[in-house]
Amino acid sequence: MQELQHGTDVFFLLMGAILVFAMHGGFAFLEVGTVRHKNQVNALVKILVDFAISTVSYFFIGYWVAYGVTFFVNASGLAGGAEGFLPNGFSLVKFFFLCTFAAAVPAIVSGGIAERARFNAQCLATALLVGIFYPLIEGTVWNSNFGLQEGLFKGMFGANFRDFAGSIVVHAFGGWVALGAVLRLGARAGRYDRGGISGIPPSSIPWLAMGSWMLCVGWFGFNVMSSQSVTGISGLVAMNSLMAMVGGILAALVAGKNDPGFVHNGALAGLVAVCAGSDIMHPIGALVTGAIAGFIFVQMFQVASNKWKIDDVLGVWPLHGLCGLWGGIAAGIFGLQALGGLGEVSFLSQLVGSLLGAGFGLLAGTIVYAVVDLTLGLRMSDEEQRRGADISIHKISANPEEDVRMGRI
Repeated sequence: MQELQHGTDVFFLLMGAILVFAMHGGFAFLEVGTVRHKNQVNALVKILVDFAISTVSYFFIGYWVAYGVTFFVNASGLAGGAEGFLPNGFSLVKFFFLCTFAAAVPAIVSGGIAERARFNAQCLATALLVGIFYPLIEGTVWNSNFGLQEGLFKGMFGANFRDFAGSIVVHAFGGWVALGAVLRLGARAGRYDRGGISGIPPSSIPWLAMGSWMLCVGWFGFNVMSSQSVTGISGLVAMNSLMAMVGGILAALVAGKNDPGFVHNGALAGLVAVCAGSDIMHPIGALVTGAIAGFIFVQMFQVASNKWKIDDVLGVWPLHGLCGLWGGIAAGIFGLQALGGLGEVSFLSQLVGSLLGAGFGLLAGTIVYAVVDLTLGLRMSDEEQRRGADISIHKISANPEEDVRMGRI
């Protein structure tokens, strides 16, 4: 029976890892549908290469930083024979699952810096983020590194900081990293010329919608399978994820005045926000959490783009940064027993922990992209932007036959 339990847990977590891995296709197509046609190939290549670099960085450095585990033992040890490695290769599947989370950070950033960031510079930034900075916040929250959970949150506020599936660790961190990158990079050429605002419409609503659907489906692996065992699985997480998703959709539908881009991103806003407290909220609390997140995304995307002139192409700072921040705080509100939640959460722990996580993300983004800019140069030239990243970087566009016919390549 024990062997069966181990095998079942391995299979369960493997399915979760595959679902979250599939979400990276969602990131890719969401970006493909949002950027201009001349930058679609770049979006696809970035997400795939970022995942590869993330895996290598996390394997050799990041996982050790977060959990103190290295993979420099023989294969029989990795499969369960060595100290610290569970039977049936469970520890290896756990790495795969958590690696897909880590790789989501550069995938989030990619959407914010689209259409004007140099490819090699982003590759270096990915290695630094996933190898060093992300594991620091991951290990602090999910492995109780540095004693902050016991000493600060539980000691001062009565409960550990809770982030069940990454509203802060993954989304807020990634979104605030992206803000630091976007501010360093500046707006796309022509976006705010002569003090005005030049609207740039999405290239393909169907591709944008496909990306959103892929992310939504994979998110149930992201959230539900964060329990990391069959015995820990909870239908409450699935129900809360569903309710937050539809809350985000409906709020974005109203606030965004039926704009399809807002509607499809509203679903993601709700899911981002519910990650932290999806295991302790009542479904009604999850619905409200998702609805508020959908409203935050629509309003702050417009304010950041039009009023503050922050050229965040996919709106990753309002979507992941602000909605993730809200989600961490919301777990300390709707997770309380007084509001129908399961309890074991402190509002002050959630408030302070969420703000610290977001602040660390902004600090990490500012440092990493300053280093990358000074070493490799972060921004494409105006002429390269005019031609598009596909031709300028990859020497091929989304429709190569047309390029040959027109003599562009």
